[in-house]
Amino acid sequence: MSYKRISFEIEDRKALIGFGYNCDKSMTTLDEESMGELRDIIEELHAKKKDLDGAIFFSHKDRCFLAGADINLIAGMKTESDGAYGAEQGQNIYNRLEDLSIPTVACVNGICLGGGTEFILACNSVIASDAKGTMMGLPEVKLGLIPGFGGTYRMPKKIGLPKALDLILSGRTVNGKKAKRLGLVDEVYPKERLVEQASKHFVKKAKKGGLKESLESMASDNFLSKKIIFQKARENVLKKTKGFYQAPLKILDVMEAGMMKGRSSYLASEAQAFGELCVGEQSKNLQHIFFMTEKVKKYSGPESSADVPKLSRGGVLGAGTMGGGIAWLMAQSNMAPIMKDLNVDALELGLKQSSSNFMGAVKRKKMSFDDFERKQRSICPQTDYRGFNKIDLLIEAIVENMDIKKKVFAETEKYMRDDALLTSNTSSLSVQEMASALEKPERFAGLHFFNPVHRMPLVEIITHDKVAPETLESLYNWVLKSKKTPVIVKDGPGFLVNRILMPYMNEAGFLLEEGVSIKDIEDACLNFGMPMGPCRLLDEVGIDVGEKVAKIIYDGLGERAKSSGVSKTLVEKGLLGRKTNKGFYNYDEKGKEDGFNDEAMALLPKASKKMSETEIQMRIFLPMINEASTVLEDGIVQSADDVDLGLIFGIGFPPFRGGLLRYADSEGLDRIVEALAKYAESVDKDRYGASDLLKKLAAEKKKFYEMN
Repeated sequence: MSYKRISFEIEDRKALIGFGYNCDKSMTTLDEESMGELRDIIEELHAKKKDLDGAIFFSHKDRCFLAGADINLIAGMKTESDGAYGAEQGQNIYNRLEDLSIPTVACVNGICLGGGTEFILACNSVIASDAKGTMMGLPEVKLGLIPGFGGTYRMPKKIGLPKALDLILSGRTVNGKKAKRLGLVDEVYPKERLVEQASKHFVKKAKKGGLKESLESMASDNFLSKKIIFQKARENVLKKTKGFYQAPLKILDVMEAGMMKGRSSYLASEAQAFGELCVGEQSKNLQHIFFMTEKVKKYSGPESSADVPKLSRGGVLGAGTMGGGIAWLMAQSNMAPIMKDLNVDALELGLKQSSSNFMGAVKRKKMSFDDFERKQRSICPQTDYRGFNKIDLLIEAIVENMDIKKKVFAETEKYMRDDALLTSNTSSLSVQEMASALEKPERFAGLHFFNPVHRMPLVEIITHDKVAPETLESLYNWVLKSKKTPVIVKDGPGFLVNRILMPYMNEAGFLLEEGVSIKDIEDACLNFGMPMGPCRLLDEVGIDVGEKVAKIIYDGLGERAKSSGVSKTLVEKGLLGRKTNKGFYNYDEKGKEDGFNDEAMALLPKASKKMSETEIQMRIFLPMINEASTVLEDGIVQSADDVDLGLIFGIGFPPFRGGLLRYADSEGLDRIVEALAKYAESVDKDRYGASDLLKKLAAEKKKFYEMN
């Protein structure tokens, strides 16, 4: 038979099956057509088994073996039975592969995830390339799913229960060498020799029950040992997820209940669980985030007829913690950055920050010590403008003062090439006004990073009236290349994230003034799914910084952005947050949080007001939804996707809710407008007055995501 999507040929009694054949996509996935072909090929192998010494599976794609099932198939499932049936079809194909009497070898080069890893688990030998891009794993849990093609059944048999649980529950990936150490891969070869080495791994199929087990597998095979392993795994999951995520708990339920089951009975439970999860609201929300992040990987801003600048050499203006973090990012991207500041102390602080970031990667074994030294030394600290004529991209990270920034930009531009890009890392000041200080404003934009740079994935690219389209496209591509998530934002008070974050902090201050305790406010927000309560977040940002940004946003937005006097009171007493070891919380010498600060408590009204957790959440999150609607109304961003992506990656808005506006849609905009009206009357008409857009959508019974 001839196949369109998967190549199949026989040479010297060896069957050679290649994924990604006649496919113009960079990633090889299993859609309906390729699944059908794979099923037919495996049946052909069964029919020709007497004429074959073995079967070798490889990929025609250089960077992808098999990226798993097409997520569009999963997204299109409407009922639990649809999901369960889809999982069963995949399981049946993989069962037939596992049951082949001839040896099967998977040659993994590039990405092999989800259904791809489940596929190689059904082969009796796996070899992998030593290429940097080779990775294996079962990331389904990140989409709110359980591996549905037998992954939870076969992975423990392959590498032992403890290691299998670690991979499945975390969704993390491993490269070829790590996979070999785990026992997932039999051998690692250079990618050029991978397929030619495959026949050496034609090993006779072991009889069922006759597999040689490792000491770890033997130990975990004991029923009592397994119970303890599952108990510990459940405790770890609850500690990390706080019980918000359904998938890891469902995975544990299926795996633990299936300890004594045979293959068919176990896989039936796995398929049923897949069906339940894939159509659930939580998985749909996480799938929605996946599609958003895929969409953002391609520039879709204003097109330009001019050449898009290539950014090879970097520079940072202003050192310190933030400048050091940006210099680290540039060095990580091999841009050999210049880091300029006025004094040596600031430069030393910047180098300390970049060194700390690199050393963290060394400790996690993500970087060798030699690479650490090479990249750290590539950062050139200096107090003058030497070499600025060689810089392609300059990022300014100096003090948040408009007059100083304009003066510095006007001076710095004289030392740079006409085609170089200048950007500001401002978190609150007008990019439009800054641009007025430059002779070539078309080469200027805002480039707002979030602190700490090495952990926060979002970067806001802020536009102004005179910015050139090629400048935006170049910056967008650079952000992606730096492995960050870009969102293009128009200039305006607080831009996108800080503007919507404003009520999160402000309303907490007003609740404190009303006599609600810090603990009740923090707990309510944490129980909603936020990674940090508003008081703790303000400590992290710096209470003085928060107060300054709040004033700028208030000056731009007016009474709805007014803030309480709590921050000002704390700043006057020198309680600035973690940087002074005292804010709403105390911090030890290493900066670790150490309980509430009694000094701060003494400055606040007595915590005498009891308010339900739900009401606290409504008081805080309703104004955030309202402000997000004004962001759309003002054209600061183009879509609800931009808002939700910005808040998930910028402040850690709980992913399982799908984003702030997707959450609002699920709650019902008419109910939100009604609740805002109640609080506008009982609390404050300015802070809770519903926006025109929100009222319009509610009246028309539409959703934010129906605007796209």
